[in-house]
Amino acid sequence: MPGASKKRAKAEREEQHLAEKAQFYASVHPDAAPYDGATDRPGSSAGGQSRGRAPPNTPQSTGASQSVRSTPQGPGHPSAPSGPFFAPRDPALDPGRLDQRINTRIEWGGNAFNYFSGDAMPQILMRRPGYGTAGNPAMISVNSHKITNVPMQRIYQYDISIGNGAERRGLIAAVWKSRTVQSALPDADGWIFDGNKLAWSSELIQQEKILRVDLDQERGIPPRKDRPNIHTVKIRAAAKNKYINLSNGKRLVVNVDVSHTTFWLEASFEMLALLITGYENKGGYDLLQVSWKDKKGNPAWEFKLIKKLKRNIFTVNHRNRPEKEQNKEYIVGDILPVSARDYTFELRDTKEKITLENYYHRKYNLFLSYPQLPVVKTSKGSTVFPMELCKMKGGQRHPYKLNELQTSNMIKFAVQKPPQRLQSIKQGLAMLDWKGDEKLRKYTLSIDLDQIKTKSRVLKPPQVLFGGGKTANPVYSGRWDLRNQKFLLPNEAPLLAWGVGVLPGARNPIQRPSVEAFLKAFVAAYKTHGGRVINDPVLIGVIPDAAKLVEALFQQVGNKHNCRPQMMMFILPNRDVNNYLRIKKSADCRYGVVSQCVQAAHVLKNQAQYHSNVLMKFNCKLGGTTCRVNLRTASHFSRPTMIIGADVSHAAPGVAAPSYAAVTVSMDVSASRYNAGVQTNGHRVEMITTRNMEDMLRPQINHWMQNVSGGRLPDHVYYFRDGVSEGQYTNVLKYEVADMKKIFAQIGETRKDFSVKFTVIVAEKRHHIRFFPEPGSKAADSSGNPVPGTIVERDVTHPFEYDMYLCSHRAIQGTARPTHYHVLMDEANVSPDELQKFLYEQSYQYQRATTPVSLFPAVYYAHLASNRARAHEDIDEVQRRERDVGDPSKSTSNEKPPDQKPLLKIPETNRMQYTMWYI
Repeated sequence: MPGASKKRAKAEREEQHLAEKAQFYASVHPDAAPYDGATDRPGSSAGGQSRGRAPPNTPQSTGASQSVRSTPQGPGHPSAPSGPFFAPRDPALDPGRLDQRINTRIEWGGNAFNYFSGDAMPQILMRRPGYGTAGNPAMISVNSHKITNVPMQRIYQYDISIGNGAERRGLIAAVWKSRTVQSALPDADGWIFDGNKLAWSSELIQQEKILRVDLDQERGIPPRKDRPNIHTVKIRAAAKNKYINLSNGKRLVVNVDVSHTTFWLEASFEMLALLITGYENKGGYDLLQVSWKDKKGNPAWEFKLIKKLKRNIFTVNHRNRPEKEQNKEYIVGDILPVSARDYTFELRDTKEKITLENYYHRKYNLFLSYPQLPVVKTSKGSTVFPMELCKMKGGQRHPYKLNELQTSNMIKFAVQKPPQRLQSIKQGLAMLDWKGDEKLRKYTLSIDLDQIKTKSRVLKPPQVLFGGGKTANPVYSGRWDLRNQKFLLPNEAPLLAWGVGVLPGARNPIQRPSVEAFLKAFVAAYKTHGGRVINDPVLIGVIPDAAKLVEALFQQVGNKHNCRPQMMMFILPNRDVNNYLRIKKSADCRYGVVSQCVQAAHVLKNQAQYHSNVLMKFNCKLGGTTCRVNLRTASHFSRPTMIIGADVSHAAPGVAAPSYAAVTVSMDVSASRYNAGVQTNGHRVEMITTRNMEDMLRPQINHWMQNVSGGRLPDHVYYFRDGVSEGQYTNVLKYEVADMKKIFAQIGETRKDFSVKFTVIVAEKRHHIRFFPEPGSKAADSSGNPVPGTIVERDVTHPFEYDMYLCSHRAIQGTARPTHYHVLMDEANVSPDELQKFLYEQSYQYQRATTPVSLFPAVYYAHLASNRARAHEDIDEVQRRERDVGDPSKSTSNEKPPDQKPLLKIPETNRMQYTMWYI
């Protein structure tokens, strides 16, 4: 009978489920009594009460040293039996509050809610279940070196505090090397200091040392009453000493790589002022017209930018300057909001008041070329100089965030092909001179000079599926062609109401015939790729204000077609980020319409490849899909599977901008399309807050259930997290994953089939591991980089935790950087081969590229969305520009973080938040 077969199938599922739980229980608590699965069934315990066992498929803490209790009345009850599943009751919670937290689902036990709090998450990361075997084996070199001999004596770590923590590195080094500090250290020559906050020594200092260092006295300089050069130094043993067991073949390695940073240009200050403010593109004249204070008397934004010159060393040279003062070095103490023409002071001899401009004319017969520029004040005394006479000393690091052009130039400068990078590393090794290092000899630490050679594997590349059943087979080239290919899915609704707005430029504005020619070719290319277009776009221009252009285009398209626009496209004259942000803010948050920006230079070129590149994003924003991996051989989507990606981006040091959290959720069965939610996340807060996780994730889960699974919750959730350091891995589980589990539990309260298993993975690219395959081998491409699909999980990975390095892309320029994947938790018990295949194949589904990408797409999309969140801030352009100036010296931890306002919401009208609006 049908009813009997359903009951039998359900009973079999329950038996299998209980067997899995018993196996998990035995692995986590091998010394505990056998798991009594029968008591976990609804109403099976004495008196109809549950004994408080874990809900199905809930991860447990691996902290075996803890003894916890649970009863139906709540944790901490006097009669509660001991057990491994529940966290102990927090005595700070009063009974009333505790009762409100208890879940009412009977078969889960009265305290099931605790399983979705941070206390129930594992505090120890999962161990490696094994190694993968799929793919072709290949030997490659890695830029790491074995430590062949380690110190046998005890080494102590110390926390070093100099001043208030905001001192420059040069001052910290001077204080550390002072006679006062060195004489207070036992065996001072043996101490190793990182130049910031940590030191190591074989000597033990049990009591905290507090020293007072007077640098002026040590240098034989008379003390300065107005500004004493005295600094406090605190030296104390670190609270914890951590050890790694190096038995069973485990070993330490040293990673050696080259790195790049930016430096101030060795140029005059007036030239640097032009570069900093961007006025060099306007001939420099506009900067001379700037009022250094606004109408309210506050410093103008240009002046705030110029203040970036502070704390740098400079020289002053001009004609008739005394020889003994030439090339004398000064430090910029401040930039004053007054020009040399307006700055007055009193002459020491005659007491006459004179302007700085006239002083240089009278004393040195020097006419200033730019007397309108601000005045530079030195760090010592009250000496001031006209800006144009000051020249930046070379070799000083530039600590500020680069703009787009500077970033592009930096990348071009830094890229090195693998052979060149390998040669640079070898040069660095020669400079390190490990064999001649006195510290290494003292501690009997030796390092192998040869790079590690490790066994890698090259995974088989997948086929890429397009519309009409056509496929592309990139093999190991890491590239395929869009020509003659139709998108897997075209736009959901035919393109009826859309428009194009042209933002005019100051120079050589683009002409209407050029725009029309571009749009004709663009529409033809879209139709070739399978796009559905009914009407030509409404075309408007000659509106120089970006926000007003969006408003005019929205109204004209709406009036012509008597409906809301489906898409608004904008042609921009340059890469001015302010115009871009204003357009996105108006289109996204005011009108809720997806938009696409293109550059006028590319419109003029009107090239087919550019059409296809833009159309991949254009089509996705309209609900289409570019491509996906051929899933005929894939098993990771054989059950309802959801993929969640998350990223939190932070402002540059010293900038008071908020952190932006982004969460992406897959929205089809193959995880090709992703929706995204964004929100401010405090100031430099890395963990996504509970409120943000609730607001961003819950609507997307409901949308997934309605449109992907037919109302069913997923069986398996992959959570990919980007941007967290190794010390924050357990916090990801304790806070973010716990919050997600709570959301799924609340949605699934009324569902008998609720059973969501989590696989949690951190994807990290901020590391210095590089692969160097043998030139000419099958594992190397023509540039010397590893071919896509190269994976390393030995020798340079964690000795017992579950991580791997995967190079899934082909480096267009420079040396490829693999992605480091670290699996924190895997309730679904995915095999290493299956997981690695999944990670690699998904890199072929990035919807705006015709290559596999280096980072898992869910994380890549989260990164795009968090960056786009800037456009949704509830501040105007002037406020953003003034705030984003930044000052790295004001990024200390004791500074009170500013209050952060929520982002503007995307209107529900067009349901734009359920599209790939961010791509």
